[in-house]
Amino acid sequence: MAFEGLAEKLNQAFKKLRSKGKLSENDVKEAMREVRLALLEADVNYKVAKDFVKNITEKAVGEEVLSSLTPAQQVIKIVRDELTELMGSTDSRINFSSKIPTIIMMCGLQGSGKTTHSAKLAKMFRKQGKRPLLVACDIYRPAAIEQLKVVGEQVNTPVFEMGTISPVEIAKNAIKHAKDYGNDIVILDTAGRLHIDEQLMQELQDIKSEVHPNEILLVIDSMTGQDAVNVAQTFNDTLGIDGVILTKLDGDTRGGAALSVRAVTGKPIKFVGMGEKLDDLEVFHPDRMASRILGMGDVLTLIEKAQDEVDEQKAMEVAKKLKENSFDMEDLLEQIKQVRNMGPLGKILEMFPGMSGKITDETAQAGEQEIKYLEAIINSMTKAERANPDIINPARKRRIAAGSGTDVPRVNRVLKQYKQMKEMMKLLGGKGKNGKRRRRMPPFNPAMLKNMPPM
Repeated sequence: MAFEGLAEKLNQAFKKLRSKGKLSENDVKEAMREVRLALLEADVNYKVAKDFVKNITEKAVGEEVLSSLTPAQQVIKIVRDELTELMGSTDSRINFSSKIPTIIMMCGLQGSGKTTHSAKLAKMFRKQGKRPLLVACDIYRPAAIEQLKVVGEQVNTPVFEMGTISPVEIAKNAIKHAKDYGNDIVILDTAGRLHIDEQLMQELQDIKSEVHPNEILLVIDSMTGQDAVNVAQTFNDTLGIDGVILTKLDGDTRGGAALSVRAVTGKPIKFVGMGEKLDDLEVFHPDRMASRILGMGDVLTLIEKAQDEVDEQKAMEVAKKLKENSFDMEDLLEQIKQVRNMGPLGKILEMFPGMSGKITDETAQAGEQEIKYLEAIINSMTKAERANPDIINPARKRRIAAGSGTDVPRVNRVLKQYKQMKEMMKLLGGKGKNGKRRRRMPPFNPAMLKNMPPM
């Protein structure tokens, strides 16, 4: 998981601070030495790490912090604020043109993920009600045009291509095509190289001069670590980029690029790729990422995911059944599907406060496997059994176990857990000693997030 090592080391440093009722200047400086070491190990630029720690130390050793009732929490707040500032302080959005189409030029080295993330952007814009057009300007890489057609079809977005003629001509004709056919966003998937060279940069400059893109987005692979920052610096100096899309932030990356790229280039990270699926693209929120790194979770993003993926009508139906205590196995299966639509279990759990760094790949995989077993068991039940699990006798349990590829003890555990959940719901929905009806507190379900107001 992204930032896993950094988050773990930072939490260890802050744990020492929390264990002390009162902090001295030496305590803070010792903690900051550990923070700087953690940043350097995460492949953060040396100067960025040095300045970052210096700024925190200057603010944290003041009398107002050290003499406060919760000095450790004050220091952590300062670190969070500085992390947010380091990564951009505010969200950076796409600069849409007042005249259609808005032209977005994607650039980067070969293998960074330009084509895939062009499609991811197109899908995101389509969800917003826009009509994007993908343009195949990479005429050099074998099968690049075909790859763009494939991902374009997957995200239901048209692809403009003219074979292997000049990329500048392709871009010019694509703009005309977009105006004629009502496409309000044009995404130019340009060519890359294995390394930065004069020919690559000249071609990109020619396209820029001819079509005047509203946004030039650099796609860089976070797995390349500090070298990604050097690439961003070179592209910015030569081409003048407007923002960065950082890919593979869900992988086993140390995260140094995310913490360094804005400080070194002055350009914001606008989007991050969080997986291989074409849905796995997130708007980059510096404050939320800072909270994730410090183990504070990211409830806002979790709510947004629920709002995007959870069916509102089904959520209302589930909420009603929870209130009436008529929630059955069929509803439980539907809840599981809704949660799975929100993404891998490990990613969802990491967004809850206090869970960052505690969800290992092994525990996440074990959790996913348990969910698969649960789905298989419920799917092996008849409609009558799902509606009324009390009718499931030993013979039925053996049939369900065989049908789900599990065993009778596992089926028993599922039935027991469901029964306990029903009892808890009944208890919370019953009457108290004074005769008043207790407030019902149903267990977590996506409907809760779906109906939460924006913060």
